[in-house]
Amino acid sequence: MRNARYTSELAQELGPDLLERFLRYVRIDTQSQRERTQSPSTPGQTELARLLAGELRDAGVGDAEVDEHGYVTATLERTGDTAPAIGLIAHLDTSPDAPGTGVEPIVHEQYGGGVIELPRRGTRLDPASMPELTPKVGHDIVTSSGDTLLGADDKAGVAAIMAAVVYLAAHPEIPRPRLRIAFTPDEEIGEGATLFDILRFNSICAYTLDGSALGELQDETFSALEAILTIHGVEVHPGQATGKLVNALRLAAQVVAALPADLAPETTAGREGFIHPYELSGGPAVAQMRVILRDFDEGKLEHHAALLERIAREVVGAEPRARLELSVRWQYHNMRRYLEPVPYVTAAAEEAIREEGIEPLREPIRGGTDGSRLSEMGLPTPNIFTGGHEYHSVREWVSAQDMAAAAATVVRLAEIWTRPEYARRGSNGSRTRSWG
Repeated sequence: MRNARYTSELAQELGPDLLERFLRYVRIDTQSQRERTQSPSTPGQTELARLLAGELRDAGVGDAEVDEHGYVTATLERTGDTAPAIGLIAHLDTSPDAPGTGVEPIVHEQYGGGVIELPRRGTRLDPASMPELTPKVGHDIVTSSGDTLLGADDKAGVAAIMAAVVYLAAHPEIPRPRLRIAFTPDEEIGEGATLFDILRFNSICAYTLDGSALGELQDETFSALEAILTIHGVEVHPGQATGKLVNALRLAAQVVAALPADLAPETTAGREGFIHPYELSGGPAVAQMRVILRDFDEGKLEHHAALLERIAREVVGAEPRARLELSVRWQYHNMRRYLEPVPYVTAAAEEAIREEGIEPLREPIRGGTDGSRLSEMGLPTPNIFTGGHEYHSVREWVSAQDMAAAAATVVRLAEIWTRPEYARRGSNGSRTRSWG
């Protein structure tokens, strides 16, 4: 008999294995490192990659491997003759924005509502400020111990794919297309797609499992720029600094203070973009500031970049002995432009979510995924929910039942791609540019 907190009997069947996997994966420290000198940027990602490849091989997915750059790839072959190849993707790394070493997951079984008090750092999950908790009464809520992030971003996606693929491998009677699986390194620092071999991956489309709330399906993201501002001052002993010292850190702080308060992530919502300084380092002689700029409208995004440059040049220019270096680079474009020509890719996922008994939530991502860059590179890749919340913080949590719903959605998605209206989109599982 189905537990009412699960979205389906299939989700309930998948749930125990998925939760066991998730608890195992989050204990591995896979935080990425911003200054990447190799791929992956940290050894924990390689550790998890090898574990996943081994588990896939144990499940009968014989070609599972980890390449020299830390990407896990594998193939679960089709059960019929006509279905195309589709991809399933999640990322190995966790964010460097919060502590990530020594994750100790806690399962709060049958959440009763109210505040969840975590044992460390006084961390609390309060539905008064986290309304997403309120409908999860009766769910099994997974958190960290309160002094680290949990790692649901994106180990919930990793676990959901693993549970679904292992289940499909054990149930060949369930129709499926050729499934190409990939787990990517360093997504959190914008590098997940950098060394991704799309031609070798050889699928007509893919789906990232890197979303949040139950039912989310996203085919639109921010477009994204990153700016690096380096301010050169004049350093001298503070006891002899009168009229000589030009403090680069003070100038950087003035730049931050001069940014419009209504153009920040904490004061914007929906389709509003922002300018977000997220890292400041250095000293009086040299200070460096990293800033991300986001908007759904690329014209507005360019305006944000021009505004940041004008403010920085005005602040630094007021001190003739200081010098500014500014570089701006594209990180990714809104995936919508690449997914609009192939609406059936998103439609298949929407159909799978509905067949799991969930109403799809079609909201744009105030962020990006590997799918943003992969779509631009020629692999249409919308994003599906995982059930996690409060990402990049020590308050991160996930519902075990919602993770199971994500895994069940993957199983249903596989079956949908064997139906005639979708199977005709590919030929012999080969990736193709002919989207007719």
